[in-house]
Amino acid sequence: MKSTNGTPVRVGVFGLLGSGNHGNDGSLEAVLGYLRAAHPEAVVDALCGGPEVVATRYRIPATRLHWYRGEYRTASRAGAIAAKGLGKLVDAFRTAAWVRRHDVVIVPGMGVLEATLPLRPWGFPYSLFLLCATGRLFGTRVALVGVGAAAIGRRPTRALVRWSARLATYRSYRDALSRDAMRAMGVDTARDEVYPDLAFALPTPREWGIPCSEPVGELGEAPPGPPGPVCVGVMAFHGGNDDRARAEEIHRRYLDGTTRFVRALVEDGRPVRLLTGDEVDVPVVAAILDAVDSPLVTAAEASSLADLMEEMAAADTVVATRYHNLICALKVGTPTLALSYAAKSDALMAQMGLDAYCHPAREVDADRLLKQFRALEQRSAELRRTLTERNLVAARRLEHQFTALTAALFAATDHTHAHTVREAS
Repeated sequence: MKSTNGTPVRVGVFGLLGSGNHGNDGSLEAVLGYLRAAHPEAVVDALCGGPEVVATRYRIPATRLHWYRGEYRTASRAGAIAAKGLGKLVDAFRTAAWVRRHDVVIVPGMGVLEATLPLRPWGFPYSLFLLCATGRLFGTRVALVGVGAAAIGRRPTRALVRWSARLATYRSYRDALSRDAMRAMGVDTARDEVYPDLAFALPTPREWGIPCSEPVGELGEAPPGPPGPVCVGVMAFHGGNDDRARAEEIHRRYLDGTTRFVRALVEDGRPVRLLTGDEVDVPVVAAILDAVDSPLVTAAEASSLADLMEEMAAADTVVATRYHNLICALKVGTPTLALSYAAKSDALMAQMGLDAYCHPAREVDADRLLKQFRALEQRSAELRRTLTERNLVAARRLEHQFTALTAALFAATDHTHAHTVREAS
């Protein structure tokens, strides 16, 4: 798409992209797919956490989100503290300069309006506020597309998140809980819509032409035979933003319960494939492999949601913690049990018809988890049919999402209209 003066529309994508989190990158991939299909003439670049990865993998120019490279390392020495403080000031000018060069900036999915995992206000919430505030200042339309949100208790973080949402031109959410949370925090959500997570727009292994090792029938039924592999998606889980004092205890309980569950599967003769969703999860895989010394337990080297989907499509059943691991399993139609660490996981499972198969990540009880797992497998054929139906609904809803996004951000064809933004809520 071009403006009336013939120049292509300039689109930026923003977030912790290319930083090792497969879910974040999957959301980016879905939005880039939309832009390339619907707006092929748009000029796209990124302001992101891992510019080298984004530039190489997605073939778009990318700029580092933070001037100070040690932004997400704990600063204890005076020099590091001073450098981090200086970085906040520099980032304000860098962000403003980047935003000003664009007609549209899209924040693709991610839980950018929540603090369900440990989060400091001067980290990403500050970066998001800079983006939305400078977008309003320079008339650049900022869109929070299919994002996650949750009620935030800590005042500084809540204030930054609330004002970021208010200053954005367009907002949509990946579940109704997110929209309700923003409304409760004082944001007018009357015009905000709810759509499935952006990752549901990604192609599946079958759409790539890759056959699953356990093909399903026309009605989504797995063929009879010996029990197949189980994918177990793990996470470096330490609780949420309000659990810092108990973080190690929560992590130890999660790891112990998950390890006991994997050991029980091995005792039943089941092959287990361990999966991650972020680079920080790798030590959890190593700990389980060390504790359950069996050739039946192996670790996958997945570097994207596409890799995860391929693994999960080949499994009989999936048990997973990370939100986007759940999405991958549900997307490929594999019966799934969630080790749920936040309301968003419960909401996703309910949306896909599997709300009976959630287990709290904070209190992993291996015996009860094993019972839930066996109950899930007994209903495997039925649940595969349910997932096939729900995925069709999700695909149609995301078509509506992208149509709405085009109308909200790209309908104007001149710079006067292109820089019109709605009033802050």
